[in-house]
Amino acid sequence: MKIITFLCVLSLIGFVFGENKTDIKPVVIWHGMGDSCCFPFSMGRIKKLIEREVPGIYVLSLQIGDSIPSDVENGYFMLVKKQLEIAHDLIVNDPKLKNGFNSLGFSQGGLFLRALAQKYSSPAMYNLISMGGPQQGVYGIPNCGSVAHETCNYIRKLLNYAAYKSWVQNYLVQATYWHDPLNEKEYRKGSIFLADINNENVVNQTYINNLQKLNKFVMVRFENDTTVQPRDTEWFYWYKPGQAVEVQKLQDTYLYEEDRLGLKYMDEQKKLVFLETPGDHLQFTDDWFVENIINKYFK
Repeated sequence: MKIITFLCVLSLIGFVFGENKTDIKPVVIWHGMGDSCCFPFSMGRIKKLIEREVPGIYVLSLQIGDSIPSDVENGYFMLVKKQLEIAHDLIVNDPKLKNGFNSLGFSQGGLFLRALAQKYSSPAMYNLISMGGPQQGVYGIPNCGSVAHETCNYIRKLLNYAAYKSWVQNYLVQATYWHDPLNEKEYRKGSIFLADINNENVVNQTYINNLQKLNKFVMVRFENDTTVQPRDTEWFYWYKPGQAVEVQKLQDTYLYEEDRLGLKYMDEQKKLVFLETPGDHLQFTDDWFVENIINKYFK
């Protein structure tokens, strides 16, 4: 009897200190526009912070290209479809990710990771954290604080004119998630990326099924964001139809009401998490990040 009891205690110790340790999932990071996988002041720093807070965790920061300069350049000029294929190959061929992973995307990286989750079901993505990701696209020029600013409006008009031309869509990444609320028909017709992954033309059931496999889809909005416009796109909000001033909640958009992405179901299942932090685009403290992201979703 004493031997049996001793063995049970050993099994319990093994569960607490062994099996729980294996529950720590690796993390895949995707940087934003103008950044790279490994700059020591950005993604390199985030990687070290996660590793410091979760000893033994494996973190892969995606490099799209064969060098850091090409990684930065590809964030502007490589077809998103090709970037997703490269990212998936990196993940599939990494044995440390074969049992699934959490993902952490910054700015457009948060949007691209959501597309990755929809397109590929294996290896499994567990939690998806989008830090300032433009989930409904953008309709504004970076660091233009007012939509009435003459220069910003002039550039916007030029982008409106050319964004949905095929050659622009094929050579400028940011054009593929430029979302003109005043011309939804042209946007849906011309967008080769955002309109597709948001199921705005044809409903792709695979996208819905794969997205709903997430444990949590966490969207972080930056309260004083001057880069992503409107900043509410970071919560999957978008403009009310026919204008570009008033923004409506995700729950009031047709994407939600028609459940074209399964977001209504995910919301009902408490899988959608909306967080906000003070500061401009991607400006947050280590303490906030540890408390709200690492401790809740990576440990």
